[in-house]
Amino acid sequence: MQNPNLMTIDLKPGERIDDLQRNGYHIIQDPARFCFGMDAVLLSGFAQATAGSRVLDLGTGTGIIPILMSAKTQAGHLYGLEIQEESADMAQRSVLLNHLENRITIVRGDIKEAGEQFDAASFNVITCNPPYMISQHGLQNPDSPKAIARHEVLCTLEDVVKASAKLLKPGGKLFLVHRPFRLAEIIVTLHDYRLEPKRMKMVHPFVDHEPTMVLIEAVRGGKSRMTVEKPLIIYESQGKYTQEIYDIYGY
Repeated sequence: MQNPNLMTIDLKPGERIDDLQRNGYHIIQDPARFCFGMDAVLLSGFAQATAGSRVLDLGTGTGIIPILMSAKTQAGHLYGLEIQEESADMAQRSVLLNHLENRITIVRGDIKEAGEQFDAASFNVITCNPPYMISQHGLQNPDSPKAIARHEVLCTLEDVVKASAKLLKPGGKLFLVHRPFRLAEIIVTLHDYRLEPKRMKMVHPFVDHEPTMVLIEAVRGGKSRMTVEKPLIIYESQGKYTQEIYDIYGY
């Protein structure tokens, strides 16, 4: 069924509306800037939020994670923090498109200044799909939206962890999706800020391929003990998702 509000949202040149196949929700995206990928979908499925939880998504982009988490959890209110004006604007319009303004708030701002924009120890859950790549080597345009999304141009892993440590309540949880080649650095950085890794899942494109993503749950002030869950395999064969992807993520 077509979303009755689709025709009332103004689209800018290059933008499109994509069906999220979840609760009838849609999202506004611009392929020339950046579109969400499987990593955001997997993070929204891995993250947990209990009823009434206050949730913050750092670097929310066009708001994909708060929108998906509003569909799968009973979180009380979700916030998305985004530094890029155009992305934040698309996220806000997607919130309105889906009639979620009473559950999701988009805030324009810098992750490095998140501790000043929100009260300390005020969130139960923080999610983040941060830039994966450290080096800017070879970047044609470091200021482009795609470069900012993929490379640590405007924020680093430590910036994300530092902000999370300040904003999470004691016992609050941080959920990250990242690349396995930085796993040692991720665990050390989390530990340095007293965010103890508690749960980890490797994500493989195919059963016989190396992992390309890692999902991590860390708890503020948690004790030192981590569960490594069975790997998640995305594709059964070329172009066909595994049953687990269909069952858990609805795609």
